[in-house]
Amino acid sequence: MQTRSLGTSGLEVSSLGLGCMGMSWVYAVSERDDKESVRIIQRAVDMGITLIDTADLYGPFRNEELVGRALKGRRDQVVLATKCGLVPDMTQYPTKVEVTPNGRPEHIKKSIDGSLSRLGAECVDLYQLHRVDPEVPIEESWGAMAELVAAGKARHIGLSEATVDHLERALAVAPVATLQSELSLWSRDPLGDVLPWCQDNGVGFLPFSPLGRGFLTGAIRTADQLPPTDFRAQQPRFAANALEHNLRIVDGIEQVAQRHDATPAQVALAWVLAQGPSVVPIPGSTRLAHLEDNVGAAALELTDADLRDLDGLPAAVGTRF
Repeated sequence: MQTRSLGTSGLEVSSLGLGCMGMSWVYAVSERDDKESVRIIQRAVDMGITLIDTADLYGPFRNEELVGRALKGRRDQVVLATKCGLVPDMTQYPTKVEVTPNGRPEHIKKSIDGSLSRLGAECVDLYQLHRVDPEVPIEESWGAMAELVAAGKARHIGLSEATVDHLERALAVAPVATLQSELSLWSRDPLGDVLPWCQDNGVGFLPFSPLGRGFLTGAIRTADQLPPTDFRAQQPRFAANALEHNLRIVDGIEQVAQRHDATPAQVALAWVLAQGPSVVPIPGSTRLAHLEDNVGAAALELTDADLRDLDGLPAAVGTRF
């Protein structure tokens, strides 16, 4: 698989990463299969994927343990990324989970120790602040993140779902290696200001949910396909009326896929890859066949006409959350 540089950080990773959230969190949790998930992570590494992304929130905590088991003896083959800064309220789990940002320096410093223990690692390659805490100045949170680099617990630090203002204020304190935000053919907001800022400032961009939480694969055609324990069942874009409109996006992706004898997932990922040389999407997979299909996107070259057609697809109906 081809590799990409994450901005000017010095981090070199495969052009596609693997997001591990869905293996332990929010997607049909009753169907979770940890043994299969370990197999998928190990197969991803075998296929050349070197960026593995998790977070302490996912599970919570068990996803980091899962990733740690899967990478035992193979830690040096991957760029290992995890996150801190979101605290879950599990009282209504799995039907509903509320999360609260916590960007206090003492929480950040405590969190990485727990993550390293669960991952079975001495340090992580990329430690990310999962969300900016509106109650804590970003300068304080980012200063604590920078201290973890100085302590040798993280090699690089990044942000998730941050605004340009957050990024500029963080950058004034310490280098920002990456920004992780949602980007796909039904979530294009970062194209306006955030992605251009990252490109101008040497910050790598890690799109999560590059397949629209599975919707852009064409596998979800009706709202009743989602079980009640799947958090997508409560999301506005998956409501029946919105979903009917949003299928127009999938139809357009499928038309491009037919030109290349490719799958809709491969086209959707190839479009994300085309947004810049430091853009590295991190699709999740809970099935081996989906992983192997996604990897095919790295070799798919969309034409200028393909990109014009995809760029012209309608915006999604419904908010992201």
